[in-house]
Amino acid sequence: MTRTAHLDTFAADNLPPREHWPVMLDGHPAYRYPERLNCVGPLLDRWVEEGHGDRPCLFSPEESLTYAELQARVNRLCNVFRDMGLVPGSRLFLRSANNPWMVATYLAGLKAGLVVVATMPLLRAKEIAYPINKAVISVALCDAKLADEMEKARPLCPGLDRVVYWGNGELEALAEAASPVFEAVDTAADDICLIAFTSGTTGEPKGCMHAHRDMLAICDGFSGMILKPDASDRFIGSAPFAFTFGLGIVLFPMRVGASYVVVEKAGPDDLPAAIERFRPTICFTAPTAYRAMIPKLTQFDMTSLRTCVSAGETLPRGTYEAWLAATGLRLVDGIGGTEVLHIYIASPEHEIRPGSTGRVIPGYEAKIVDEDGRDLPHGTVGRLALRGPIGCRYLADARQTKYVQNGWNLPGDSFVQDEDGYFWYQARSDDMIISAGYNIAGPEVEAALLTHPAVAECGVVGAPDPERGSVVKAYVVLADGRTGDPALAKALQDHVKAEIAPYKYPRAVVFVDALPKTASGKLQRVALRRIAEEDGAPS
Repeated sequence: MTRTAHLDTFAADNLPPREHWPVMLDGHPAYRYPERLNCVGPLLDRWVEEGHGDRPCLFSPEESLTYAELQARVNRLCNVFRDMGLVPGSRLFLRSANNPWMVATYLAGLKAGLVVVATMPLLRAKEIAYPINKAVISVALCDAKLADEMEKARPLCPGLDRVVYWGNGELEALAEAASPVFEAVDTAADDICLIAFTSGTTGEPKGCMHAHRDMLAICDGFSGMILKPDASDRFIGSAPFAFTFGLGIVLFPMRVGASYVVVEKAGPDDLPAAIERFRPTICFTAPTAYRAMIPKLTQFDMTSLRTCVSAGETLPRGTYEAWLAATGLRLVDGIGGTEVLHIYIASPEHEIRPGSTGRVIPGYEAKIVDEDGRDLPHGTVGRLALRGPIGCRYLADARQTKYVQNGWNLPGDSFVQDEDGYFWYQARSDDMIISAGYNIAGPEVEAALLTHPAVAECGVVGAPDPERGSVVKAYVVLADGRTGDPALAKALQDHVKAEIAPYKYPRAVVFVDALPKTASGKLQRVALRRIAEEDGAPS
């Protein structure tokens, strides 16, 4: 089976016009790859070929696999896909929580030259149908535990010909009957192998198209230059693999022949027990999870950890300092995005400046610009613009020209860059609250609130106000079963006034049981702003 045989060119045909691409930087030697490249070769096959097949690769509560055992499963699945009639370029839909079969089907899709489209396990039928129809998918693989919503989605997907489940023995039987031998499809380094859909926090999800070389570039960039893992390391994390932050939990260790832990439930109540059991050295999760895990440090042994990575949302300085005090570990902050696959600004532990996201990773360039794309001086709040070895290429989406302008990616974040090149996050550009002429960053107010012991989670947005245009409004989830009252609301307001400039304090505080979040666990600010608008001006 060769790449040119019956090639499905859907992905290539639906890339944006070249003039709308960002500039792709290839000058750094770390990101130079051969023209012909299937990323599963250097990630999986090489370790078996070099005699390391018996090295531990994947750990989970259900099973553990060596590199050779994972390769055999991947090869069997590749042969199953061929028997299904899938050809290089065909899209393969995956739906599952993080488990060994999700890893194997994902890698098999890449090795077979397919284009993988993975989705969050919490999505409902209409949300499942959208990427299936947008990417014109004919075959879907799904964990049987998620069959209900998958079956509800099928009538909404006229082009979906076949759904195969695992966990009920169906896919397992097909794989068992297939050959464990399969040669990776001969793909080009620039062939599209992944369409990752955004979480839709700013509207209809966008399909972000990435190539085989991109899968290695995130390993050789953020992981290789910031984390610096070796074969003795073991990774664990909470993010779903469909969320590209979570994809690193699998790719980063495999790039260096290390191992990783795959658990379906990895929230702050579950992760400490998994860390104690599997003894990982590198952990990926969100700032809110690190904060919630601090009280559990006395209940579980998490001393195996040497590096902890925080991403997905901004890292409040209070959370950084609390984790450092409790564990002695500096949280590695970073900002990335689905459009550029993973993190592009971060600093290694010895270069961290608390409160700063870090400096641009070697091979990338970043700057601060105004609304017209003009460069701004250091110390000035503006829009982040970046470019590097990976860039935004949306699947048939007019929003490409909004994200990419003049060859630069514009993620929609407001930052300040200091004289030393460190970037200091302010807010999403549309999360800046303008109140009585003052620009107030909602995340800064959230960070101040989170330093109060009564606050477990919070979200801060602008609420309409006839006098000030907008006022700062905080929605607060309390810790330890506390109940909110006017006295506590005032205490929180006073606390913020003492932490940051008094004019930034929330003029309205609302106590809630939960905050609206995306399937990837991010605060859904669009929904929170809508709630604030419906609530009207604070009384």
